[in-house]
Amino acid sequence: MDENNIRKYAQLMKELDLTALEITSDNEVIRMERSAAAPAAEPRHTLRLGPDDTESVAPVSSSNLREVKSPMVGVFYSAPEENAEPFVSVGMPVKKGDTLCLIEAMKLINEIVAEEDGTIAEICVRNGQVVEYGTVLFRLGEEK
Repeated sequence: MDENNIRKYAQLMKELDLTALEITSDNEVIRMERSAAAPAAEPRHTLRLGPDDTESVAPVSSSNLREVKSPMVGVFYSAPEENAEPFVSVGMPVKKGDTLCLIEAMKLINEIVAEEDGTIAEICVRNGQVVEYGTVLFRLGEEK
């Protein structure tokens, strides 16, 4: 692929506010990524990534755990808004239909809900982390 096409796709990513783009043409695969620009208005969430953002988790046996995976590419949010309590925490029981998190994709907020009853055994991603399709977000154990 020539430089002009790459520049054209980069401009398209900027215009559409995309953070990733993958193009397959003939036998070539081009993947472009960029960090999301902060909006001019007050942001809905502030990204603060660091050691305090991951929840301390005791080792768990993975044999009985079910994974909740991301159905899309986007930004993972553990709470409905900045400084709010997270939807779930480790050890918390959840019922089918309970909101687990939000994923922002292309400026749309998508609720990710529990598809079955269980207990949050592990939270696998940090608040504000960009997740890919199929990224494991949570591991659910048996309902207590």
